[in-house]
Amino acid sequence: MKPFDYVRVGGAEDLAQASAGRFLAGGTNLIDLMKHEIETPDRLFDITRADLPTQDLASVEPREDGLRIGALVTNADLAASEQVRRRYPVLAEALLSGASPQLRNKATTGGNLLQRTRCPYFYDRARACNKRQPGTGCDAMGGFNRMHAVLGTSEACIAAHPSDMAVAMAALDVRVETRKADGTKRSLSLDELYRLPGDAPEKDHVLDPGELITAVVLPAQVPSRQAYRKVRDRASYAFALVSAAVVVELDAGRIRNPRIALGGVAPRPWRARRAETRLEGQAPSRALFLQTMTEEFEAARGHGHNDFKIDLAPRLVADMLGELTETTHD
Repeated sequence: MKPFDYVRVGGAEDLAQASAGRFLAGGTNLIDLMKHEIETPDRLFDITRADLPTQDLASVEPREDGLRIGALVTNADLAASEQVRRRYPVLAEALLSGASPQLRNKATTGGNLLQRTRCPYFYDRARACNKRQPGTGCDAMGGFNRMHAVLGTSEACIAAHPSDMAVAMAALDVRVETRKADGTKRSLSLDELYRLPGDAPEKDHVLDPGELITAVVLPAQVPSRQAYRKVRDRASYAFALVSAAVVVELDAGRIRNPRIALGGVAPRPWRARRAETRLEGQAPSRALFLQTMTEEFEAARGHGHNDFKIDLAPRLVADMLGELTETTHD
């Protein structure tokens, strides 16, 4: 591991220098990247004891506009939160399906959102990877790409986003609160936070150097019918081949406010907005669900080993919608 300076952040004055390094919280992804010398920051800013006025980084707090989750709240504590389990069960389900209990005890909310792809070509410095080293090519294109994306990709990168938590948060329409090195604050949706690869796949998000995620805010009002499902090669501690978070309401036999987010199929959590628009106000039926999700994947592009995702994902969501709307197969 390349030598680095370690700075323990006490207050806001320390964050003014943070653009010169990387933030460290649980370290469950960053330390691995540093060990493999995929990332080699000169300085780490440990925020686990940071004290920022009016910005508690380590608590879950009700607010008028919803539930505020501090960036340092661990995945384990968030999944165990009574308010999350009662009002946002899809999020608790997603968190419990990700990683191992030991990792959930360390991984933080902010860090989970910013974790980097688990593409094996990204981690192998002997392989070409535009995300790791721009302009070198993408060996995943012609390599073993079973875990890779089929939506939102580019000619430069087909890596998939690894987070389970972010998929559920995408379906819940969360807002991400940040603080820049100069103290400026902003609020972003997940669509605004994440970038698709385009011709610059090394840029996963729009955050500036030294910009810190301080909290995630769950909206006060969300549909009550919620579910998270994850298809993977083994029952635990495995990344998704395809995952889905579905949130929906049923009113007088009609679908209301459907929200569908997918994991394992795109470089960021993928909101199926075309499908959501198509389903709004419709009477639920298995045929409608499958047709709508198949249309959502019309633009999908497989690369050989991952072609199966284009068929698997629509069927997974159709089954989930059927369960949530109590629709029998037709």
